[in-house]
Amino acid sequence: MNTPANAAQSHDHSSADALQAAVTMADDYCRERGQKLTPIRRTVLELLLTSGRATKAYTLLDEMRAMHPNASPPTVYRALDFLLSAGLIHRIESINAFTVCHDLTHCQHGVLVVCQQCGRVTELQQQKQLRQSLLSQVEASGYKLAGDDIELKGICPACQAAEDPGAHKHDHDHAAH
Repeated sequence: MNTPANAAQSHDHSSADALQAAVTMADDYCRERGQKLTPIRRTVLELLLTSGRATKAYTLLDEMRAMHPNASPPTVYRALDFLLSAGLIHRIESINAFTVCHDLTHCQHGVLVVCQQCGRVTELQQQKQLRQSLLSQVEASGYKLAGDDIELKGICPACQAAEDPGAHKHDHDHAAH
């Protein structure tokens, strides 16, 4: 089930054309900023794009080793650090994983909704009023934020359907009574 186009975007770069277009966009973006999307950085980005969900660094390392047997943890972490600093990916703190930003060149660091079962990530568009309200409350409480990423935990529609395929129909039956 899709949400309205401007409300949320999920990461789906599964087709070869979409993957290539996303990598080309990221490469151009880096070049415009005087940075380079090296082959290792490109590979890590491609793995994240292909995954379509939050992926842990060691999973990326295992996938890298299938292509580059000598890949080591620092290799993957350096690539992830670069992609984070360039604004191309997000770190999902709650599960210590990484996901591609919904818009590779205009990352707004919106609200991330993470499926606790499959790791799928949906990025809600920047919710300025919500964010401002939260920041005001944090400031009023005397805290100094270490970061302002907002992560929500949930169960995605696909996992909900897999859990109880008849649940959606059952809910409608009750609504009619």
